[in-house]
Amino acid sequence: MPDVNSPYDYIVIGSGAGGGTVAARLAENGMRVLVLEAGGDPVVTGGTRMPEDYEVPAFNAFASENPATAWNFGVNHYSDPARAQRDGKLMANGRILYPRAAALGGCTVHNALILMKPGDSDWDAIADLTGDTSWRAENMQRYWQRLENCHHRPIWRWLARLGINPTGHGWSGWLDTQVAMPTAAFTDRALLATMILSAAAAFDQWTRWSPLRFLRGLWQLIIGKGDPNDARMSGREGIWYEPISARQHKRRSVRERLLDVQSRHPRNLTIELGALATGLAFDNHGRVIGVDYRRGERLYAGHPDVNLAPGEIRQALAAREVILSGGAFNTPQLLLLSGIGPRDELTALGIPCRVDLPGVGRNLQDRYEVGVVNQMRRPWTALDGAHFRRDDPLFAQWQADGKGMYGSNGVAIALTRRSQPSKPVPDLFLMALLARFEGYTPGYSNWLTDHHDCLTWAVLLAHTVNRAGRVTLASTDPRATPNVDFNYFDTGSDTAGADLAAVVRGVELARTVARPLRGDMIARELVPGDDVQGAALTEWVRDNAWGHHASCSAPIGPADAGGVLDSRLRVHGVPGLRVVDASVFPRIPGYFIVSAVYMVGEKAADMILADAGSATGDEL
Repeated sequence: MPDVNSPYDYIVIGSGAGGGTVAARLAENGMRVLVLEAGGDPVVTGGTRMPEDYEVPAFNAFASENPATAWNFGVNHYSDPARAQRDGKLMANGRILYPRAAALGGCTVHNALILMKPGDSDWDAIADLTGDTSWRAENMQRYWQRLENCHHRPIWRWLARLGINPTGHGWSGWLDTQVAMPTAAFTDRALLATMILSAAAAFDQWTRWSPLRFLRGLWQLIIGKGDPNDARMSGREGIWYEPISARQHKRRSVRERLLDVQSRHPRNLTIELGALATGLAFDNHGRVIGVDYRRGERLYAGHPDVNLAPGEIRQALAAREVILSGGAFNTPQLLLLSGIGPRDELTALGIPCRVDLPGVGRNLQDRYEVGVVNQMRRPWTALDGAHFRRDDPLFAQWQADGKGMYGSNGVAIALTRRSQPSKPVPDLFLMALLARFEGYTPGYSNWLTDHHDCLTWAVLLAHTVNRAGRVTLASTDPRATPNVDFNYFDTGSDTAGADLAAVVRGVELARTVARPLRGDMIARELVPGDDVQGAALTEWVRDNAWGHHASCSAPIGPADAGGVLDSRLRVHGVPGLRVVDASVFPRIPGYFIVSAVYMVGEKAADMILADAGSATGDEL
């Protein structure tokens, strides 16, 4: 241990899915933990739509644009400005909006609440890369059960008390899960028909159609085999319902976890809000012993209403370690500002290089996503009176009993499919949204209020090939946002075009699934449009795809192969420093990354406690 006199054993920078999870678990195990969070509490922070934007599942798009908690990054999909201009979502500054959150709970306060467990192959790949068997899927399953409190499989919940749990669900964890679509939605006949006919069309893609086979498949969906988090379903193609992190149709996130642990262990967990980390503090031997930060509200340039005041300069010291959990953009930014990263980049900016670690900020990865938007012949009756405000009837219904459409994140049904038969696991994820959604652009949340007659099939590509994204410093000012360049499609490392072809296949599948609704229910395809076919469709995908699961920018792996962390999440060559967030993955996992980050947070706590000699017996 370093010779540091501090009231804290550990300092955690960031309170999101990784940082909040590891901080809470360390505090529960007797460690003194300080959490530094640049934002405020999303429930009590000022703003005309708080706290409902946080709490109401249907308001998640408004939460991501709420200036009380928003950090708006401008990212590049292509470095060539002429090519970038072909994307209609481009902002005035020539970049694409990438919403992040500065708040207690990080991006778990504004995400769409979808909680899908990563596939077994995601964890096994890390074990194979590192030789560390603790990353194998059978071991990582413990962390899923530790965090989940499943409320959508009641029969199995009861049987689990008898020791019968083939589902692999957790029944007593700190994160509640339930089904996204409330039963009240089925009173909308058009919505019910949409789900049935879409399921029939999707089912016909896997097996030869017959009424008996379809009814059997629909029955399996109803009784729970449509549960994507059932351990028996891992790696399968299928039709699914969507589990969300909510209880009684009210958002649950790592925010509640932190506040609960703080209330039970007030001496162990200190949370300082409005604390923007600006650099790491080192001792004379190169060990990280603390964090330099500024105290104040809205100090970061990503805030839509940035505060130009300098803030109060502070420093906090850790008796054991500092844990960096700033996310895929801010974690590499803070490492680089602290002299940890590619020597040539640091030297060019006049930053003394402490540790030459070329992998910092490289390997940035994301999903590719597009939205196939259909205009219905009539508005959804389930959205009658929906203005997405606290003074409309659907809000009153949600407030009274949590039921109705505001208790849902808007996902009606989902399916997974291989883009090619040779794929080892399904890489395409499609979900039906009762909304118009074409990606992220300022004011996109208004599409919810303006369009009650749209059905969007959102197409997501998992396990992308491209690994050429970069996060680099735009300035030595820690309050400035970094440069984020994703280098999409053929400008990246996927020279064979596999990613592009897979997304095009996903659009074709979305059209196939929507085909039975054409005429009586669907009036026309708005986006990309019926006339966009063949080469034009490929070009449309290339120009309009987006993402929102940035990750892998400080990955686990050997330093000489671009890795930044060892298998215990320690930064190579930098004692006293670990990373616990979405940036740690060598390859982007799963379909929705938040569940994987939660699990990494739980595993990180075990490793840290073990290294400190304080782990409990069942956690080793």
